[in-house]
Amino acid sequence: MSAVGEPATESLPRHIVFRTGGERFAVPLEAVREVVLPRPPFARVPRAGAGVRGAMNLRGRVVAVVEAAALLGVPRDALAPGAGHVLVLDAGRRGLGLLVAAVLGVDPVATPTAPRAPGALARGVAEVRGLPVTVIDEKALEEAAAALFRPQ
Repeated sequence: MSAVGEPATESLPRHIVFRTGGERFAVPLEAVREVVLPRPPFARVPRAGAGVRGAMNLRGRVVAVVEAAALLGVPRDALAPGAGHVLVLDAGRRGLGLLVAAVLGVDPVATPTAPRAPGALARGVAEVRGLPVTVIDEKALEEAAAALFRPQ
């Protein structure tokens, strides 16, 4: 039972909560097709930005792997090859995966409704299991990742 004025957690949208760069983030569950383990070595992607780890084969589908830390402006995780998780985003026909240090779970999250700057990745901060989590706008995240593949 929730307190008066607070939404019941069952009615809140579910998010995948993950850690990267020592911080916690959440992205809507419906934006993620699946979570997989990284499958290095990654194939090099010519002329891609520094945040692109490369491409991996996922059951015959090419998935470009981008470091979430590079997009979110946090320190890069020192992950051993094959460590961490890849969040495969449901970005239409594009195969796009975000390399994160760890997936912490799927939780109901109150999506912040505060206005944000155009193109900002963060919607705001919410509390999940008593800890602050930055809630990410999945469309802005996909756009920022796609920009890493455009010629500089």
